[in-house]
Amino acid sequence: MRAFFILMLLIGAWPARAATPSYQAQAPIAYLTDKDSGIVLLERAADKRIPTASMAKLMTAYVAFEAVKSGQVELETAVTVKPSTWARWNNRGSSMFLKAGQKATISDLLHGVLTLSGNDASVVLAEGIAGSEAAFIDEMNKTAKRLGMVNSHFATVNGWPDRNRTYSTAEDLSILARHILDDHPDMFARYFNRRSFRWNGITQINRNPLLGAVDGADGMKTGHSSAAGYCLVGTAKRGERRLIMVIAGLPSMEDRVQEARGLMHWGFENWQERPVFAAGQEVARIPVQLGTEDDVAAIIPHQVSLLGLRGKIANAKLIVRYHGPIKAPFKKGDRVGALSIHYPDGLTRTFPLVAAKEIPAAGFVERAWNGFRGLWSKIA
Repeated sequence: MRAFFILMLLIGAWPARAATPSYQAQAPIAYLTDKDSGIVLLERAADKRIPTASMAKLMTAYVAFEAVKSGQVELETAVTVKPSTWARWNNRGSSMFLKAGQKATISDLLHGVLTLSGNDASVVLAEGIAGSEAAFIDEMNKTAKRLGMVNSHFATVNGWPDRNRTYSTAEDLSILARHILDDHPDMFARYFNRRSFRWNGITQINRNPLLGAVDGADGMKTGHSSAAGYCLVGTAKRGERRLIMVIAGLPSMEDRVQEARGLMHWGFENWQERPVFAAGQEVARIPVQLGTEDDVAAIIPHQVSLLGLRGKIANAKLIVRYHGPIKAPFKKGDRVGALSIHYPDGLTRTFPLVAAKEIPAAGFVERAWNGFRGLWSKIA
C-alpha cells in the first residue's frame, strides 16, 4: 500500500515589489542552480555537449577523494614522477613543474591539480592511485555513470584537447560539483579555496576569478581550450545558501571574469529563499509494522528551502510519500520516505527522508501487545 499526505505552503510574504528581470547572460552556455532547493535560476544550452578542458580535473579530484575515503591511498602517500610522464607533460600547458624522479604526496598533487591546474600533476596523481592513466580514466567513466552524468565521457585526466573524446555538459558538471560538496565536504574545504600554491620554488596563483572578488566564493575550477573557450565551474556560499554555476564558450579571460562575477551576484541578490525544514528536522511520523514502536520520526538530512525571484508570489505543494507502514527492523539514517516540492511551473524537487532512530523488530510478546492495543483502540 502506498501512503502519502500533503502539506500546503503559500509563499505570501515576499517583499511587495516588481519581479526582477532575467539575467542577460553573455556566455553561450550558462547554468546557475541553488544547491539546497535544486532550483535552476538560469539555463542556457545546459545540455549541449562541450569539451571539458581543465574542468575535467574536477572528476579527477572526485575519484581521488573517493580513493582516499576508501583507504586505497592516504593523503601522505608518496608518488614518484615517472620519467616517461615527465617527458610527455613537462611544461605542457598549465603545469605544477614536477621533475622526473621527484616524489610528491597525494595531497601535494591535489593542490597541483586544483590550485595550479597542473596537467602533469593530474597524470601523476592518476598513476599513483590506479597504477596507470588508463585504469584511472576507466574509473572516471564508471563514476560519471554512477553519479548520473549521462552526457559525459572522459578520455583524459586533465582535459587536454583530444578531438572531443572528452566531453560533458553544464548540467552534468553541476551534478559533479554538487557531489563534491555533498560527498567530500572536508576535501572541498581543504583543496578548493587556496589562492596560491608553491612547488619547486615556484609560486602560482589560482585562476578562479570568483575567489576574493565575490563574497562567499570558495571554488571550483576554470578551464580553457580553443574548442571550449574560457570556462568555469564556480560556487559560493552566503549564510546557509550556496549557488553552483557553470559557464563555457566565452571568448576571453576578461569575459569569463565579468560573466562569472555578474551571474553569481545576480543569483544572490535577486533571488530570495525561505527555509522550510532545517537539517535534521522532523517532517512527518511514519507508521511502523512489526517494530518495538508504532511509528518513527522521518527527518530531512539537509536543509530544504523554497526559492523565488524577489517580489514574486507563488504556491508550493509539499508532499511526503512512503510505502507504509514500513517494516522493522531498520537503522537510524535508513531511508523511509521522500519529500517532494511541487512548484506552480511544473518543476518538482524530491529529497530523501530518513529514520531519526533505530527501530528493532518486536519480539512475540511485543507483537501480541501491539496487536491488542490496535484492536482495543478500534473498539474504543
